Amino acid sequence: MYDSIIIGAGPAGLAAAIYASRAGLNALVIEESPVNGGQVLSTYEVDNYPGLPGISGLDLGEKFSDHAINAGANKVEATVKKVETLEAGKRFKVVTSEGDFETATVVVATGATHAKLNVPGEEELAGMGVSYCATCDGAFFKGLDVCVVGGSDVAVEDAIYLSRTCQNVFLIHRRDSLRAANSLVEAASRCSNIHYIWNSEVKKINGEDEVTDVEVFNKVTGESSKLQVNGVFIAVGIVPATSFLDGQLEMNDKGYVIASEDCRTSIPGIYVAGDIRQKPMRQIITAVADGANAINSVSEDLRGNM
Repeated sequence: MYDSIIIGAGPAGLAAAIYASRAGLNALVIEESPVNGGQVLSTYEVDNYPGLPGISGLDLGEKFSDHAINAGANKVEATVKKVETLEAGKRFKVVTSEGDFETATVVVATGATHAKLNVPGEEELAGMGVSYCATCDGAFFKGLDVCVVGGSDVAVEDAIYLSRTCQNVFLIHRRDSLRAANSLVEAASRCSNIHYIWNSEVKKINGEDEVTDVEVFNKVTGESSKLQVNGVFIAVGIVPATSFLDGQLEMNDKGYVIASEDCRTSIPGIYVAGDIRQKPMRQIITAVADGANAINSVSEDLRGNM
């Protein structure tokens, strides 16, 4: 019987593990990946985490993981199938691929997954030219032409990263301006091999064993065209990883769990931290803050304030 089970080992989950250890809680971290760090691992460069400007996402994730392990965090590598409420506010069962675990509280920090375009060819060519991680797969396209789909910080970061090794990078965005931070937009403007395709959407990805081209539809002119590329990097947002909760918690229409800054949810004893929580800003620093706040709430509630 654990004091708390933390589901997920990204920045939010690892911060929760650190604070749980410091609070003297008997806590367990459950993560399905053998590597801790979550989405930060696929970020080429993190320039806005205080005190560590320019650190790679891989290095930052490793630092988080090492800190949690050195603090005494216990981890089980397993996929969580569901969370059962045995007694609200007092006892829960976390059902996983490696068995069941009972706990007094649950901190859900499962983050989010990459959103899909849901166009023909995307699923069929995944891993054969279609990617959701530029830093993971960019090296395979050295000297080749690629496209990035999206207009967010991640999309522009991906375009900048790819421009360093690819011949041409086409940034396809459904609007006529980017949503990314000004600093990233300015950095991208200095990359002569980044080309913008505005007001456009990818409607199909073509190829058999590898990507050969994408079909692009211009929403303003109504015209369709083919763009010859070898790689398609999709960065159109994220989807909260909450399906295993089976609608138990109060969520908004996009599947994000509704919880205030104290990370308490609609079920006493279950807390959420990181990208799955409904909030205006999803950054590494806000995920870490959520992890700390969630454990503070856990500690208060375990003392009898639930």
